Amino acid sequence: MEKEEDKKVFSALEIPHHMLENDAFSQWLGIEIVEVQEGYCKVQMQIRKEMLNSMKKAHGGITYSLADTAFGFATNTMGKKAVSIETSINHIEALEEGDVLVATSQLKSMKNKLAFYTVEIHLEEKLVALFKGVAYRASAVWED
Repeated sequence: MEKEEDKKVFSALEIPHHMLENDAFSQWLGIEIVEVQEGYCKVQMQIRKEMLNSMKKAHGGITYSLADTAFGFATNTMGKKAVSIETSINHIEALEEGDVLVATSQLKSMKNKLAFYTVEIHLEEKLVALFKGVAYRASAVWED
């Protein structure tokens, strides 16, 4: 039986990688981690045919899911387990099959139990979606 003192506490840089390894949906999306810092995470993915809606544009849920993953990874880099309690997204541009999207999640404000983030999604230099999220920070830390 593993003792409490034998558990490994993950660093800020390790947490998003650990989360992705255990996230089948984000893996299916093809999300890759580009950069991680405390309170910050940049991820990317390419839009595939099975992600298109009936108008041959990326389904809004795809962009939302990319932003939500970036948000989730960034919120957890602070070491405590965190979950979203409120999110919203503005879709600015329609997206096509083959487009490579980059989502950057950045901490804007953190209180004791709440953290506020924005996620910008870009196609090259063009802002294509803007996501805002509020996370609840639990007392549990990320450990193996």
